[in-house]
Amino acid sequence: MNKRKLIMGGVAIVILAGAFFLFRGKSPKGGIRLETATIGRSAITNTVTATGTVEPVTEVEVGTQVSGIIDKLYVDYNDVVKAGQLIAEMDKVTLEAELRSAEAQLASSKSEYEYQQKNYARSKVLHEKQLVSDTDYETATYNYEIAKAAYERSQASMVQVKRNLEYATITSPIDGVVINKAVEEGQTVAAGFETPTLFTIAADLTKMQVIADVDEADIGGVKDGQRVMFTVDAYPNDQFEGVVRQVRLGDSESSSSSGSATTSTSTVVTYEVVITADNPDLKLKPRLTANVTIYTLERPDILTIPNKALRFVPDPPLMKELEMTVTDLGAQAEQGKRLVWVCEGNTLSPRQITVGTSDNSVTEVTSGLREGEVVAVELASMMEMPTRPDMERSPFMPGPPGSDKDKDKKK
Repeated sequence: MNKRKLIMGGVAIVILAGAFFLFRGKSPKGGIRLETATIGRSAITNTVTATGTVEPVTEVEVGTQVSGIIDKLYVDYNDVVKAGQLIAEMDKVTLEAELRSAEAQLASSKSEYEYQQKNYARSKVLHEKQLVSDTDYETATYNYEIAKAAYERSQASMVQVKRNLEYATITSPIDGVVINKAVEEGQTVAAGFETPTLFTIAADLTKMQVIADVDEADIGGVKDGQRVMFTVDAYPNDQFEGVVRQVRLGDSESSSSSGSATTSTSTVVTYEVVITADNPDLKLKPRLTANVTIYTLERPDILTIPNKALRFVPDPPLMKELEMTVTDLGAQAEQGKRLVWVCEGNTLSPRQITVGTSDNSVTEVTSGLREGEVVAVELASMMEMPTRPDMERSPFMPGPPGSDKDKDKKK
């Protein structure tokens, strides 16, 4: 047993010694190492996040232009309707009475008009023969004009009464699904300054849209046709795809109006972005809240370099400690180009490159470097041993200075 312990102890000492020399690097004095990166291909993606509401692409509010009592309802929530289908009827007793009154008034006006028209024609012939006075002729003309106006007014009233009677029969204006019913049978509706809404009908729930509010700081990168991914709380494990169809414009001054495409608060201005999405399985329901990610930039399979490499400048004393040779230390990049340092063995050489798009970590290289070349990224201390949050610390390992474990020891 003791022999086994001795063997295991010796192995542990060898491992610790190897780890010491491995992390010691080329500089035993300062513990500095040169980090490098190999030029390769990757994707650059920039995104904008926002919150929106799922809505039908076409949504129609069906109302009535006449006041009265709802007599019959023929549809309910989720019912599928066709254009022209009867969906409700209002009580028609009053409207039919108004129609009969208008018909009687029209008949009376017509008789009066025809009588005055004949009287005017006779007076005109007699006046031309100077058989009646000018006063009588003018009176006949006046009565004729009055009767004509009354007849035309009765005709217009008749059209209005007939139309009101037609409005009492409510039909669906489109093919779709009833997503809201705002009245019940026997309820009285008053068509005063605005038309009361009876039903809301969505045209096609297999085609939906998301109205997302994008912050003013991000709206500049959002364009029509960009790819969108979004989730809804109802299906947290599902991702839905969409496309930006419209960026609605507006200004903060008009945001107080209900029809504005811009929402303004004391600190933030947001713009409405319309995103279309297919909904073949009808999972997306109207009024769901969507968490939206808009891909404002997508460049797949391009040559990239770490952003840190564009900022690296070699330090001669440190490079000497690392036994690295730096050539052309005073090199400067031409206008429109960037300078990076290429590693070839123990030699660092400057290279001018042209860059393109960038994100938070890498930048596209359009010219000046080839895939597989190695560039210097930064100088880092060997003592910098970042610990990932998901790594568990050994209970026997001493904590950093000031930790709770050290405090307990002091106590």
